[in-house]
Amino acid sequence: MNRIKEIFGIEQPVIAGGMAWCSGWRLAAAVSEAGGLGLIGAGTMTAELLREHIQKLKAATQKPWGVNLPLMCPQAEELIAVMIEEKCPAVFTSAGSPKKYTQRFHDAGMKVAHVVSSSKFAKKCEEAGVDVVVAEGFEAGGHNGREETTTMCLIPQVRKATTLPLIAAGGIASGQACLAAQVLGAEGVQIGTLFALTEESSASDAFKQACTQLEEGDTMLCLKKLAPSRLVKNGLYNRIAEAEAKGAEVPELLEILGEKATRRGIFDGDTENGEMEIGQIASAIKQVEPVSVIMQRLVNEYNEAVQQVVQK
Repeated sequence: MNRIKEIFGIEQPVIAGGMAWCSGWRLAAAVSEAGGLGLIGAGTMTAELLREHIQKLKAATQKPWGVNLPLMCPQAEELIAVMIEEKCPAVFTSAGSPKKYTQRFHDAGMKVAHVVSSSKFAKKCEEAGVDVVVAEGFEAGGHNGREETTTMCLIPQVRKATTLPLIAAGGIASGQACLAAQVLGAEGVQIGTLFALTEESSASDAFKQACTQLEEGDTMLCLKKLAPSRLVKNGLYNRIAEAEAKGAEVPELLEILGEKATRRGIFDGDTENGEMEIGQIASAIKQVEPVSVIMQRLVNEYNEAVQQVVQK
């Protein structure tokens, strides 16, 4: 039995990334309906908006779903209250200590997964009592760990460090990559970039089209004095990189970013002056498709890859 499928009650061990400005109720519902676990990205939402998305999601699917919550977001307490009231079945947490809220989530009947970037933090997850650990390599888009460990290096080390069910994240956008993660010790995958560029994603069309035109090397990790983030190389990135090369400190970097930088880039579609968060694997994605098509292709690719390995 696959522990990820068993814990979350899903047909395929595929979890959608809970991405700010991309992971609304439509994307979450589509992934859940296709057999995975859809997540609402709550990090930039108000409590009222999260409640609206949860209620629309519950009306759109009877399949399992969850919410992604960065624990450091200032409105965390209000969001958690909504999740408990709306009987959220699963929560994926990040950017903070899992000890703070895990028991509270469990008391409310939620399954808890926590995202880590190192085997050290994976051990802390086990101590905190979480149900599942998500190990994310620095290929991933958006906020990343400071260790800059790649997914292929991270997964086997985390597998040795903990007995918890393990989900691999970062740079996964094919059935072959799902199989590779499994061979290294993961029992499921979390996919962000591929789902961010689907028809159901709430990201702007301008963002999606810009990302499908990226080539290898068109994203870079930056903002390490703030929170390491993988961004598309655009006008805003160039200004950040130039400032960082001159030794810019936090206040100057914040001034360059301006207000609502990620919303500008992802949701509003300002592809030149907004913060365009996306993973390295975007260079392999050349068209915007429905979630249902992508999920079926992942399953087919995985099965074909297994057969190829067996035949060899």
